[in-house]
Amino acid sequence: MRFLITRPAEDAAPLAAELTLRGHEPITDAVMTIIDVADPSLSLDDVQALLITSANGIRAFARAWPDCSPGDHALTVLAVGDASGWAARALGFNDVRIAGGDVDTLAAMVKKEIDPASGALVHIAGTHRAGDLSDMLSRAGFVVRRHVLYEAHAAEALGPKSADALKTGGLDGVLLYSPRTAALFGQLVADAGLADRCQAVTAFCLSAAVADKAQGLPWAGTVVAETPDQAALLQAIEAASR
Repeated sequence: MRFLITRPAEDAAPLAAELTLRGHEPITDAVMTIIDVADPSLSLDDVQALLITSANGIRAFARAWPDCSPGDHALTVLAVGDASGWAARALGFNDVRIAGGDVDTLAAMVKKEIDPASGALVHIAGTHRAGDLSDMLSRAGFVVRRHVLYEAHAAEALGPKSADALKTGGLDGVLLYSPRTAALFGQLVADAGLADRCQAVTAFCLSAAVADKAQGLPWAGTVVAETPDQAALLQAIEAASR
């Protein structure tokens, strides 16, 4: 099957490789580009852990804090899901704890495993956020410092790969990983006058929240991962491919 990956380049490449290994044909065409944002107030004084709600966050932190040796320091990384957790480990972090894929499960894990008295938490975030993690944890007695280190710039028009795949009818599915991506993709497709071409395409969504934002297009079908993580989404793709 032929799938369109709408993720930024760093996340799209390993996903494309995985789909290829499974016998599918991936097309990568990001609808957002990740740009670093400078934050001179970033400090690790009295910090016991990093809160990471996307792989982009831990990568931006590594670029913003080059003097910090991830393999040596004692900071715990509290990651929202598998992708962000794997990215942290790949950068050399040793103590990485992974939640169930959304900010609610991340907040629950923090409350269960972390002592508020042991130090502050630093949330590495983007300019756009889904859910108020800082507020959830502050109400539970944690000191949370939120630092914006990256920005996701939305594409102004549908990319040529996406447009060509839709125009030619050579697309079986689109992979959507966030509510913002789903909404943006829908708008770009509509602006390109290609909404009707989605009638032969299935939307594969990481969560129900993503699927909700994808409903502006007349999909042939919508498939939602059983849990909000990439492994579950890949399982859903394999089930639909049989």
